[in-house]
Amino acid sequence: MGFRCGIVGLPNVGKSTIFNALTSAGIESANYPFCTIEPNVGMVPVPDARLDILAEMAKTKVKVNAQMEFVDIAGLVSGASKGEGLGNQFLGHIRQVDAIAHVIRCFEDENIVHVDGSIDPLRDREVINTELILCDLDTVTRRMTKTASQAKSGDAAFKAQLVVLEGLYALLNDGKPARSAQLDDTGEKLMKELCLLTAKPVLYVANVSEAEINTGNQWVEELRKAAAAEDASVVMISGAIEEELSALSVAERQDFLADLGLEEPGLNRLIKAGYELLGLINYFTVGEKETRAWTIKRGTKAPQAAAVIHTDFERGFIRAEVISYTDFVACGGEAKAREKGLLRLEGKEYVVQDGDCMNFRFNV
Repeated sequence: MGFRCGIVGLPNVGKSTIFNALTSAGIESANYPFCTIEPNVGMVPVPDARLDILAEMAKTKVKVNAQMEFVDIAGLVSGASKGEGLGNQFLGHIRQVDAIAHVIRCFEDENIVHVDGSIDPLRDREVINTELILCDLDTVTRRMTKTASQAKSGDAAFKAQLVVLEGLYALLNDGKPARSAQLDDTGEKLMKELCLLTAKPVLYVANVSEAEINTGNQWVEELRKAAAAEDASVVMISGAIEEELSALSVAERQDFLADLGLEEPGLNRLIKAGYELLGLINYFTVGEKETRAWTIKRGTKAPQAAAVIHTDFERGFIRAEVISYTDFVACGGEAKAREKGLLRLEGKEYVVQDGDCMNFRFNV
């Protein structure tokens, strides 16, 4: 698994069009609010040119990309947290994701109605952020009531939790996301348990017209300024282009992108932004039977990286055989890298680097 990304936004901003194009899931996408009744889930292979090269070099039988999961929920409107539109029942479907992609409409099209009657990315951003905050405020309030009752027993743990909850309540009530809270270990543990929506990292997806994919527009610039204020990034995607790309063959896609002056699809840019947002990297296992990419947090040590393959690998970890991607390719494979002394034996304290080609030794 690469990471799980929830997609939110107002109705008719292009959420489902982008989801459909990125995942080729074939879901319904129409020009009326609340088309997405049930949450849509799609798995997408994470593109990585390094994996392709390694698989070709190893003449591998099976190539396995890391996977990214998209979860698309119904369009939210003002009052969603109180049951307006399709209500907050759908917000529960994104409580377990790693990050949230907030799709914002930055294009004009008289044939596609806007739920609020006009194009205003900053207003749309504020509407969704407010609804997520209100939903979290409800969660924190209910937990506070329960914890306050438990704290009356004098239990130190419940008292500590109550302090954290009161701080979160004050923050959310002030219109600020939970991720801006300064928390100790108790607070961090409680935050994970609550699965607050605004605790999750967010990136904004500016949906622009095909004509403006290279230049952007004033709406995108306004969104970038607002996002920068909360230390978030903006990825510019054209839902129309992604939709066209999804219907083409691999060869045709490259020609189509070249004609538009683009080097890669919007999906690639979205995934790269997500990896950077979450601090993720890939390492590889390479062989004739299988060559695979594995996703881990930057800074992960070798035993914990091995656990991504199987928990037994971490439990019985002895050491890791490591060749950097650059050395692996330069040497034409593991054999030559080993001959040249470029294969390293690393222990439990080794911090895995992006692109490492690894083989783990372990006791059963």
